[in-house]
Amino acid sequence: MTENTGVRTSTDPSWTATDLTLLTELERDAKFLPADAPRALLAVRLSEVTKKTTSPARQELDLRLLARERGYRVVGVARDLNVCATRVPPWRRPQLGPWLRDRAPEFDLLVVWQLDRLVRRAADLDTVIDWCLRFGKNLVSRQEPIDLATKAGKELAAALGDIAQTEAANTGMRRASLWNYAKTQTGWLVGKPAYGYTVAAAADGTNALAIDETARRALQWCRARVLQGASARRLVKVLVRAGICGPGLTASTLLRRLRNPALMGYRVEEDRKGGVRRSMPVFGRDGHPIRIAEAIFTEEQFQELQSALDQRSRKQPARRPGGATAFLGVLVCADCGTHMTAQRTRSNTGRYYEYLRCRACPGGGQGAPDPHSVYARLMADVLSALGDEPVRVREYAQNRWVETATGETFRQAWAAGGMKAMASDLVRAGITCKVTRSKIPRVRSPRIDMELVMPGDARQRLVVVSDEFAVGL
Repeated sequence: MTENTGVRTSTDPSWTATDLTLLTELERDAKFLPADAPRALLAVRLSEVTKKTTSPARQELDLRLLARERGYRVVGVARDLNVCATRVPPWRRPQLGPWLRDRAPEFDLLVVWQLDRLVRRAADLDTVIDWCLRFGKNLVSRQEPIDLATKAGKELAAALGDIAQTEAANTGMRRASLWNYAKTQTGWLVGKPAYGYTVAAAADGTNALAIDETARRALQWCRARVLQGASARRLVKVLVRAGICGPGLTASTLLRRLRNPALMGYRVEEDRKGGVRRSMPVFGRDGHPIRIAEAIFTEEQFQELQSALDQRSRKQPARRPGGATAFLGVLVCADCGTHMTAQRTRSNTGRYYEYLRCRACPGGGQGAPDPHSVYARLMADVLSALGDEPVRVREYAQNRWVETATGETFRQAWAAGGMKAMASDLVRAGITCKVTRSKIPRVRSPRIDMELVMPGDARQRLVVVSDEFAVGL
């Protein structure tokens, strides 16, 4: 097994020349280990990388020294930096997660610098310990005498997990206290400023908010166009095309920015009542909003903008619950490459009609009426191509993955699960269907052509992989 350690150079701030020299020595010594040496996966994690935190390089080198001392062969290093252990469990982390979910046969021990580097919640630790016992893995800590092969080692791990959870709760209380204090101050202590502002140093050396001139001009321009009747979607296109905002800007994000009371220079906090994200002013003891910056909009300008936005929102039709198609992520427009969605319209007679449309073609492309006929054709094509394939599941046996057949075909599985089950499997396998709509002279409905596109590894992707950590979600 070749270790995937990654490339490090002397320009990496976390690795000094001395560190790299020691790393080279440790990797050289590892070559003399016997072929059956226990295989160790090193897990390094930090919630926030700062000058005051323990160096990730120091953590890793300590673990490598421990591995050399005990005769472990290091087969990989999972480095998850700027990852909060309270919010992100081990199996969901960018680097450690894939090892736990898919690469279990490649290592025998999970080695951490300290248990709180792995988990901060007792429930997460219980899940990890249960996984280690089921998969025949041991858990080793550099700082604590943990050994899952013994009852005392498991009890110690559980006790340390309770302590880590308590420390995490105390950290959360301190952060909440800091935020509650910061809300009452006119300076800027913590948090990300609203769009339109940036953090700058005040004359007294403290942090304060200053207006971002480019963002201010963009907001003023948007306000003027909204008052003229322009839609948020149109404004987004112009802002992105001009390079003022990134391509990820959406109409809903722009509307949230335009409705933020922070644009009047007020401190705000998020209010999620009713399931809607919105910012509300924070009021001081005098009952007035706390002002922390120069206003981009006066109160009169802001209220005029809100009235215009409210007027536009009342004209928009209500969203239909449920949204898209029965095969969202599978049906793709052959012309623009975006996903097809089902739009429902009502005629003057009160009848409802559904059409398949895409996002990037002008006007949504040629409307494809009767989406269910398209679904039926897609299902027929899929059954013809994959219906007789046996359903296989991945299981862990003797330190390796094995695939076993369940005794039923996908035709049988989809007959029981319906379109929803088929759509889920197609998305998992990366299978798409290109839909081409062609105008027919003097005929309102277009001709629909469909092409099933299957990746080369689609059948392997269809293997059912159970979520071994479902109990920890």
